[in-house]
Amino acid sequence: MKKMTVLALGLAAAACTQPQELPDNVMVTGTNPIITNQFTADPTARVFNGKIYMFPSHDIPSVITHVDGSAWFSMADYHVFSSEDLTTWTDHGVIVRQEDVPWGKPDAYSMWAPDCVEKDGKYYFYFPNTSKNGGFAVGVAIADSPEGPYEILPEPIEGIHGIDPCVLQASDGNAYIFWGNGRCAKLKENMTELADDNPKETVKWGPFEMEMVGVSCLQGLPSRQAEGPFAFEYNGNFYLTYPYVREDTEVLAYAMSKNPMGPYEYKGLIMAEHENDCWTNHHSIVNYKGQWYLFYHHNAFSPDFDKNRSAQIERLYFNQDGTIQEVKPTMRGVGPVKSSHKVHIDRYSHIEGAAIEYLDTADYFKGWKTIFEKAGDEVRFNELDFGRKAPRKIVLRVKSSVQAELTIAAGNTGNVSLPECPEWTEIELPMPFKTKGMQDLEIALVSGNNIEIDWVSFK
Repeated sequence: MKKMTVLALGLAAAACTQPQELPDNVMVTGTNPIITNQFTADPTARVFNGKIYMFPSHDIPSVITHVDGSAWFSMADYHVFSSEDLTTWTDHGVIVRQEDVPWGKPDAYSMWAPDCVEKDGKYYFYFPNTSKNGGFAVGVAIADSPEGPYEILPEPIEGIHGIDPCVLQASDGNAYIFWGNGRCAKLKENMTELADDNPKETVKWGPFEMEMVGVSCLQGLPSRQAEGPFAFEYNGNFYLTYPYVREDTEVLAYAMSKNPMGPYEYKGLIMAEHENDCWTNHHSIVNYKGQWYLFYHHNAFSPDFDKNRSAQIERLYFNQDGTIQEVKPTMRGVGPVKSSHKVHIDRYSHIEGAAIEYLDTADYFKGWKTIFEKAGDEVRFNELDFGRKAPRKIVLRVKSSVQAELTIAAGNTGNVSLPECPEWTEIELPMPFKTKGMQDLEIALVSGNNIEIDWVSFK
């Protein structure tokens, strides 16, 4: 940390502050994961009516088992979320349930990665499910708004036997549906049936043969156990992005073409394997207000079971030739955070010496804490908006068995002193300096040891 001017303050008494009141279906994060009260895997992001809408699958604690007897993915319904700033997220509730799908098996728990697109004022929600007749199929539900209510069509799309649908509305005026391990077919104008002029081929599965509609866009590309295709168009190029197992866990890869149905040329990785060996990583890519974003998932709220995942976001950038720069996962994420919010510095931009641990291993949704173990430990949290009026108070939720001193830096610098508080306590202190606008926040331990911080806020 750069050298700081230190302003010493006397010891301040603890004071209770009231938490910000929000509706039960609204959460403020701005950091990863973005949804903090439930699991949200396979996040498909779309822009409708000037907002980001996210259509994820909904992991729940496992209620079914894999063929090998292990606990397995369990998804029984779909929610839709929206945001205008990538920080404040509204849960609009359940839009499709497995028991309401006329053609689906009502207890399959197999409602995997979905998609949603708009055409002529109607919203078409595409989702996979296990059919009553066996095997996977893709259904469609239609609504007059992204939030629903959705009406589920009585039959799935004929000719699709697979999972993870994605619909590309291309500049040639046609809509193309991708599914499974990169298969693609053109849709009719009604968005609910495959076009009659799609190619067909006979595919062998062991001793069986099956006639398949469309084309296999990943043929000849790295694609072991590929699934979850997401296609989009940008600057005259079509991008087919997809997860596949490179070694033991999934990476996010992509290929490019001048034609939505290929052939596609492999270009490389968008995101490498998760460091903790989380087996899957499904995603979507969207441009919102001039910035491209990668939505993906990780098992941050379920460290011991990687079949319960949570949605995260990172910025995504293109090179001049149209190729995609590899994205590194972060805890900080992308959303702007106001200094008046509870700033969870454990979702750091940079850390040195300090440790991050779960607040409560019996309930991972309670989040994390930062532990400043020794003098010199520090954390930086980028892009904190202090607004136009300099705050006069700093509030910290802390736990410390000793008195301690912290250096705070955000445009200016100063020190604050913490009392001994062996239980979690909200401490309100005078702000040691004036600051405004967007700043990077740095907090470092000057004296004391094993100081735990849940969040900080400025008022």
